[in-house]
Amino acid sequence: MTHYVVNTKKQQQAMLNEIGYNSFIDLFQHTGITDCLNDSLAIANGITEFEAYDQMKSLAAENIVFKTIFRGAGAYRHYIPSVVKHITSREEFVTAYTPYQAEISQGILQSIFEYQTMICELTGMEVSNASVYDGATAAAEAINMCIDQKKRKVIISNKINPQILTTIQTYYQFSDLELLYVNDKDGVIDIDQLKNTINDNVACVILQTPNYEGCIEDIALIKNTINNLKLIVVTNPISLGLLETPGALGSDIVVGEGQPLGLPLSFGGPYLGFMATKDQLVRKLPGRIVGETVDVNGKRAFTLTLQAREQHIRREKASSSICTNQALCAFTSAVYMSALGPIGLSEVANACFQLAHYLEEQLNMIGFQSIHQSTFFHEFVTESPIDTTILLTHLEQNEILGGYPLKDNRLLWCATEVNTKAEIDKMIIIIKELL
Repeated sequence: MTHYVVNTKKQQQAMLNEIGYNSFIDLFQHTGITDCLNDSLAIANGITEFEAYDQMKSLAAENIVFKTIFRGAGAYRHYIPSVVKHITSREEFVTAYTPYQAEISQGILQSIFEYQTMICELTGMEVSNASVYDGATAAAEAINMCIDQKKRKVIISNKINPQILTTIQTYYQFSDLELLYVNDKDGVIDIDQLKNTINDNVACVILQTPNYEGCIEDIALIKNTINNLKLIVVTNPISLGLLETPGALGSDIVVGEGQPLGLPLSFGGPYLGFMATKDQLVRKLPGRIVGETVDVNGKRAFTLTLQAREQHIRREKASSSICTNQALCAFTSAVYMSALGPIGLSEVANACFQLAHYLEEQLNMIGFQSIHQSTFFHEFVTESPIDTTILLTHLEQNEILGGYPLKDNRLLWCATEVNTKAEIDKMIIIIKELL
């Protein structure tokens, strides 16, 4: 077998020297993964294929699939109708790749176009791209759409998902962009501090709603507070089956992780990032966009549009290097949204809301004090009356994945439509036994 990277060792060394590094170990030193680069695989050398297969099965068996999950923090377990897997597993979709030739790619182009349309309807925005790698990437790319040579500061809520924040910091670690952080007040962004942080060099404000700790931000109030600054909203798409769309409340760009829309947890991926914005920002929207047109016979047709937006022909002026999309994942989300329809999505969102509030009520009754009084969707934070490590270990022994542990002995809980009332009651009894 050959290496995926076709550059010779000599060429690779020349590139390393050019950017001031002696080796790949030096290049990745700051990431903390250099030990992994030198470590050998956990499979012995010289064993047979059968022995290797047997060992791989043993390693895979160490993965734990919990029967009951009360944890979200960015990836959520939802019920996925069987029709979703049935349609997306068809060979014409599974094997489809980049639709460069519109003449022979009408099927995949239409599937992307329908996905874009649904994302616009869901977010209340006017245009969507064909998706990007994941929600964190979408958030980082959205900042690129707002900054310019003069405005090099970005205001970020401290209640944004830490993984999204880390991705943003990684994106701009070598640029002159300055990130300004605003604290929360009872779980939502502190409006007074936000006002005091704004200055002439700020390009945009980015926040999450429902935020990392589950609280719902007042988008209309925030937009009114920041006046003409661009507002980027990171959101959970399922929550939009219940809440007003960010677009209707004044958002300029809406992004998020598309995993809740028909994609299983899958130990972390692949997922997709959705991005939607207003018409006036369409030329700054990264990635691919599928548009509707007519063919030579005047019939409805689809094609990639706005393809001359720097990435392909003027790369030195490009604001983004993303030239691809998560087509199969995006198609899966489109099928999921089609299977549910507007009423079904609203019912799923309402079930999440009701079950999460029932879970909070039951936990409060046995001594788990809620940290915030702000309105929440399907996640919330409590302080645990006992050590969280002991609690979570006890729950895992009963095939339950409890809330996500935060600092100060706090837990971030989550409930979705798949968490029945009986499951909640069972967990409460198990916790009571421990108490």
